[in-house]
Amino acid sequence: MIGDDSLREVYQDGQTIYEGKIIRVEKWRVSLPDGREADREIVIHHGAAAIVPVDAQGMVTLVRQHRVALDLFTWEIPAGKLDRPDEDPLECAKRELEEETGLRAATWRQLNRVITTPGFCTEQIGLYLATDLSQHEAHTDQDEFLRLCKMPLEEAVERVMTGEFRDAKTCLGLLMASRVLAAQPRLPRWGDGPQPGRRMAGFPFARG
Repeated sequence: MIGDDSLREVYQDGQTIYEGKIIRVEKWRVSLPDGREADREIVIHHGAAAIVPVDAQGMVTLVRQHRVALDLFTWEIPAGKLDRPDEDPLECAKRELEEETGLRAATWRQLNRVITTPGFCTEQIGLYLATDLSQHEAHTDQDEFLRLCKMPLEEAVERVMTGEFRDAKTCLGLLMASRVLAAQPRLPRWGDGPQPGRRMAGFPFARG
């Protein structure tokens, strides 16, 4: 069997084209498996963490925001970028969950560490399931404008399957969380989070 080394591209040299606050863009020169050379445009990103917060009633909290790059309003799971390349993604997840939703979780489970766009970007996102939730105060960034929504996890999964939810980390996180929780004993009817219809951390709940 032919090994993976027959597919390997080897970095030769590179230069920085753009240095930003969130990303760095570099132009690389690589050697191809057949000996020729080619240019690659690479986006360097510290990485991020994303969270599927599910309360004892099986309700997941999602974030509504406008993504100006695509001019789209999206429903997404809470998420945020690592402050530095060596930051523990779990610590980032805990911080971002509370900042965006006011939620804290007593139980965390890593679902995956996904590669978002391997064709040109180094970003990886740690995906976590957060349960045993308690409500605290949200404190979003000054340039962050969000609206929160709680819905049954299975309804969110259905919206993934119909194509209504399109954000990749959200789709994968919801599907994985649903499968993990389906394998566990049924959750009690009343539990740790505020009930649907209550205001949470200064944000009105929406029904999508």
